[in-house]
Order: sequence, then C-alpha cells, then structure tokens
Amino acid sequence: MSILVTGSLAYDNIMNFPGFYKDHILPEKVHILNVSFLVESLRRQRGGCATNVAYNLSLLGESPAILGTVGTDFAEYRAWLDENGVDTRAIKVIPDEYTASCFIMTDMASNQITSFYPGAMSYAHELSLADYDFSDLEIAIISPNDPKAMVEYVKECHKYNLPYVYDPGQQIIALSAEQLLAGAKGAKAIVGNDYELEMIRNKTGYSAEQLLELAEMVIITFGENGSRIITRERSVEIPIATPTKVSDPTGAGDAYRAGIIKGLVNGYSLEEMGRVAALSGVYCVEQHGTMEHRYTPAEFAQRYQENFGQLPANLATSREPTAVR
Repeated sequence: MSILVTGSLAYDNIMNFPGFYKDHILPEKVHILNVSFLVESLRRQRGGCATNVAYNLSLLGESPAILGTVGTDFAEYRAWLDENGVDTRAIKVIPDEYTASCFIMTDMASNQITSFYPGAMSYAHELSLADYDFSDLEIAIISPNDPKAMVEYVKECHKYNLPYVYDPGQQIIALSAEQLLAGAKGAKAIVGNDYELEMIRNKTGYSAEQLLELAEMVIITFGENGSRIITRERSVEIPIATPTKVSDPTGAGDAYRAGIIKGLVNGYSLEEMGRVAALSGVYCVEQHGTMEHRYTPAEFAQRYQENFGQLPANLATSREPTAVR
C-alpha cells in the first residue's frame, strides 16, 4: 500500500436528459426556478469520488487504500472493491445509516445537474489517519467528502508530513475561503476543472497562478479541450486521448486524478503524467457509469503509444487485474 484515497463512497443514480438545459432554463427567471426534466434512462451504479479514484488506480497497477464511511447496504460493494485490488480495511460501516447517494442528470451537451445525499458520509470526520497503520504511505488524495473530514485530513497530512493532492471539487461551496486556502497550502497538487478553479478564485481571491504560492502545482481540466499542468517553473498543455466513442462523462475527472497520482508516485514528467491521466479519463468516458470500464496494463500501454508515442518508464509492467465482474 502506498496511496491513501479519501473522499465519498456512494451509489450513483445516473439519468440522461434527451435535450439541452439551456432550452428550458430562462435566465431572467432563475430567481423563481421551477423546472422538471423528463429523463429517458435511470441506472443505479457504484460510485463515489474515493471509490472512483481507487478503482482507476488499481487498473493502473497501484494498490490504493480507502479511508471513508459507508452504510449498512455496502457489503456487496466492499466485496467488489476487494476483488478489484482496493484495500477496504479502513472503510467503516455506520450502523442505521445508508451509504451516500448521488443523483446525476446529464443533457446532450454533457452539462450536469447533481444532487447528493450524504448519509453515512456525514460521519467521515470521525475517522483519523492515526487509527490505522498507514506507515508506508507515499501520498494521499483529499477529494470531495464530508467537509469537516476534508478539513481534518488536511491537518493530519500536515501533521504527518504526508504529501497530498487537494481536490475540493463539489465541496468548494461548503468550504470557507480560509479552509480552501489551508487545503491548498503545502499540497503537492491542486486539481479541478476550469469552473471549479474559477469558483476557488471567486471565493478566495487566488487565481490558479497565485495558488502556486501555496501548492507545488495546479492542474486544470477543460473536458474535451484537454488539461493544463502549471508549476512555478512552467505550464504544460495536455491533449486529450482520442475516444472510441463518447457515452458518459461521469467519473472521467476521478479517472484523470488517478492518472495524476500514478504519475506523481512513479516520478513521471509533467507531460507523461498528464497524458497518463488523459488516457485514464477517456476510458471512463467511453462507458456509461464511473467504474464500468476495464483494461489490462498492456492494453493501456498500447493505446498510450497510439495517442502519445513513447511510454513512460514502467507503465507496461504493472500487475494485471485479476477480478471478474
């Protein structure tokens, strides 16, 4: 074990709207918004930021552990994670609670409206790194979770000198400016899409470039327009990997983050790290659901060469996944 993943563990209820939100939301009437969308499909699938990141790290040949809280309905999900190379020993069941649930509706332009029921996730702040043997950790990721837990995990990473990736994402709204800046201070990397980075700027006054006063790097994703990795020395533009099809963007950001972590723990260059992340994300886009994709290290390496050329060191020598669906 070398990677600790913190964040939500949830079930995703994914819906597709066969139209465009912009055709039904009247800007001059948003103060009395009352809109109903008739969706054409509904699927209940495994999800959650922590589990999405951990599953993709396992596909990339790493051995991640999850720290988080779940409800009494999680037994089958836990068994599936165990089979797929994720360490679940630090996942705690909260009695008389249900696992968090996310409701995601996507329109034909890949715009999303999301609602989230926290359930057992509300107890995540009761967990501590000190309660578990994480002595061999190389890095952690603090991804969207119970806001109080995110604040505490930042403090613990600082206390134990544990490098971490800071990914406040959907909880930017719930975190104060002071809490966001505390999370950024000392982070190995801050990751977010362009909208999220703008939300951080509006709340804290810090632009992406100014955040480099606090963190080692800032990584911004732009969907189909690729991503950008910024350090104090330089800025690198990362192209997308070519998808075989585009089915569902849900979870692609978490898969991208797994690629970033893969690059950080293996010492890849910024270009290599970003390209591994881009390819990891595109596998997710090609399937409906956040963890319905699968590949072997050899398949990933071949596709990396097809898209980007020369492989990073050790990319093709990761362990083969053994679980079955």
